[in-house]
Amino acid sequence: MLYSLPFVKCYQLCSDLDDTATPSKVKPTTTLPGHPYIKLDTPSILRSFLEKELYARDLEAIAPYLWVMSTQSSSNINPLHRQKVKGREIVVTEDPRLHLVWIHDRIFIKPLPRYLLSYAFWDLFLSGKSTELGDLCAVLRSAALGYLRTYRYLIQHETDFFIAQQEHLRLVPKDVDWPRFCDFISELDRVRDVDVSGRYCYGEIRLSRLNFYAPFLLRRFYYEQVHGQYSDIFGRFYGPVLFVFAVVTTLLNSMQVGMAVEQVSSEHWVAFWTTSRWFSILSLTGTALIALAFILLWMFIFIDEWIYAIKCLRKRRREEVCCT
Repeated sequence: MLYSLPFVKCYQLCSDLDDTATPSKVKPTTTLPGHPYIKLDTPSILRSFLEKELYARDLEAIAPYLWVMSTQSSSNINPLHRQKVKGREIVVTEDPRLHLVWIHDRIFIKPLPRYLLSYAFWDLFLSGKSTELGDLCAVLRSAALGYLRTYRYLIQHETDFFIAQQEHLRLVPKDVDWPRFCDFISELDRVRDVDVSGRYCYGEIRLSRLNFYAPFLLRRFYYEQVHGQYSDIFGRFYGPVLFVFAVVTTLLNSMQVGMAVEQVSSEHWVAFWTTSRWFSILSLTGTALIALAFILLWMFIFIDEWIYAIKCLRKRRREEVCCT
């Protein structure tokens, strides 16, 4: 486990706590950088705040099963410019449960808080020698390390940095410039998967899969509700229902045509009778084959994802055995 600080002091991006060297010297008026209402001399309030801000309890609880829902790599994170290329809207969230969770054309990203950019904060509260956070220190440290490391992948180019500093996003504090950020983020290359919490051994996670597996793993109907209106909830079923309705209607019409042509006199309508009969048979067969093809395609994609996930899991376990 990594107990040294994740970056050196000369590369810190926030110097608000530089005059506070040890917990014993924390002044009653000293507040958490970026959060003036959180006093650093009240460990219980600070501990509760940091747990809410950094620890994704749901994802950590199901971390051993995330290999089913996401690529088993902590670097599976598209930089911000790639998010734009994929047509995803970057949505700012302060909930660590949603950081790097995506659905359709949206991805949720939690901005970098100022206090995690401060060397003094890490030294005071998240270092191995710190006792201010009690038993939660190691847990919060590993979560904070993993969360901080995600920005190593989110911002890889100057273009990504400019996107991160847009007014409607502010993923990175405005007073930070590109060269300083590069110095800071390069220090995180030495953070390994063993140093971070289970959730951050993975990168981006699809929300639809989290919602699908939530009843089995979290004993809830969903991981995160994204539809707030009844029309949105039922709108998801329109497509499948219409598809089934169209298939059944086509099959019934084809059967009706097949039965109707039997009543036509073959003596006067031989050509029409033959054409109608074969058309109804082809319609029945074609519709059944198309429906079967969609079902088989869905099964193939589902099984293929499981096979890929299992292969990645075995490969990762072999690598872990080799490393030990």
